[in-house]
Amino acid sequence: MVNTRFPGFGTPRSERWSMSRLNRPSPLWGSNGITFGPDERLYVAQFLAGQISAVDATTGEVEVVVPADGPVQAPDDLAFGSDGSMYIADITPQRVWRRSPDGEFTLLSEEIRVPNGITCVGDRLFVNEMRPGGRVVELLPETGEVVVLADGLAMGNAMQQGPDGSLYYPHMMTGQVWRVSPDGGPAQEVADDVHEPVAVRFDHDGALVVLSRGLTGIVTRIDPDTGRRSTIETGVAGMDNAAFDRENRMLVSNYGSGGVTQVDALGTRTVVGRGLHGPFGVAADEAGRVYAGDHFRLADGDLVTGDLVQPVAGGACHGVAAGCGLVHITSMHGDVRTFDPATREVRMRVEDLAEPTGIAITEGGLLVAETGAGRVVHIDDSDAVTPIAELPHPVDVAVDDEGSHYASDDSLGAVVRIEGGSVVTVVDGLDQPQGITVHEGALYVVEVGTQRLLAVSPTTGETRTEAESLPVGLPPGIQRDDPPPTLFPPARPRPFAGLTTTPDGALLLAANGEGTVLRLTPATLTRPLREAGSAQR
Repeated sequence: MVNTRFPGFGTPRSERWSMSRLNRPSPLWGSNGITFGPDERLYVAQFLAGQISAVDATTGEVEVVVPADGPVQAPDDLAFGSDGSMYIADITPQRVWRRSPDGEFTLLSEEIRVPNGITCVGDRLFVNEMRPGGRVVELLPETGEVVVLADGLAMGNAMQQGPDGSLYYPHMMTGQVWRVSPDGGPAQEVADDVHEPVAVRFDHDGALVVLSRGLTGIVTRIDPDTGRRSTIETGVAGMDNAAFDRENRMLVSNYGSGGVTQVDALGTRTVVGRGLHGPFGVAADEAGRVYAGDHFRLADGDLVTGDLVQPVAGGACHGVAAGCGLVHITSMHGDVRTFDPATREVRMRVEDLAEPTGIAITEGGLLVAETGAGRVVHIDDSDAVTPIAELPHPVDVAVDDEGSHYASDDSLGAVVRIEGGSVVTVVDGLDQPQGITVHEGALYVVEVGTQRLLAVSPTTGETRTEAESLPVGLPPGIQRDDPPPTLFPPARPRPFAGLTTTPDGALLLAANGEGTVLRLTPATLTRPLREAGSAQR
């Protein structure tokens, strides 16, 4: 099994389980700002990955240019100067960087709030802010001085200089396109009632092209002289940015599911395939349909075909549980929702939890690991929240056939059972245990620190290694300390390798190191874990 997202992972192996992917690995861990570089390759900023890749637009070959272990943490847009320097809007730490042609990084500014849209005009550098009340500024690279050109932006994003010399940019919150002179003066509204604008670009004919971030992938073309509009629906949900090649073909990036797609009035062509950002939580309903929490979307698919498709509910999706025709979702931003696939309706259950992660269905409601608050809570059918246990950092929960509650804690390095408000250790000494599930009377645990799947006896704590070299977590040598989740600036999702049991006796693992869901089916008749004796590690 070949990893295409990060180097450093081995080949997953198991003597007890056969493993297969339900979807293809994702070469790009999201795709945001894109632009052609001096070498005519397409450079892609990947906010979620913390890296920048270069893509051959003809072959789709991807090469990581700015790796995830460098100084840039969350690149959202990028531009090239006349000398070949790369300028990067590092959105979450709120920094702007220059990367010289020889690869040296220089921090230019920490004074621009939520920097996103970035563009070069000759030797001049301009940045806008993706926040309510944001600004368009000129940043002087040699001194770090910030010159404000416009303010009051309703969330700016990808911008570009137009044929008239002005800088054009979207107001994402109000559906408008505005412009301002690089030399100052009043900002002017250019277009109103544009469908969910996220990026403003000009093709080589001088036409104004506005991308929508919506589900239907609308592209609006505006004649700059007459204001006449035309639109196409590309079907590319969650577009983020665009670049035009030498032949005036438009290539678009996708914040919702990554990848790069060529789009025009006749259709689309895949340059780099879309895929999963995580996945994080994973679940299967009674019919075997798979659901994966994937931050910007809830991905769903058929267990047989393994087709993981586009968004169906919510945002910041993390943990997932499915049953009785409903799908329950935790959000990194603190809410728990219930989605009905039949009606496509979403019901808000609870808000303002502290970083809820794992979720499970239990008698009379839902069990949730409220990671940020250090507790496990029960949500009943009337949406009342009751704390049932305190732990340092719980990340997942599970319920067995007798109704017993279990939780994993990655900082404690343990899996515990919750009994009447008390916490009983089932097994400790683990290295970042995350996803847990119950299968044929045993607990199964994803030990992210060792990239193993363990089976644990709930009565004795005896453990057995079920699979090794799993593509979960970050690859060797890369460490990241992400800040707590916020909306402004946007935060990356906390890594979470979910695990679940399917109705037909398989396991599903969220292989977030490569962007797949792994299905594990029994390869041999395995003996049950002993009810007594020493642990096997």
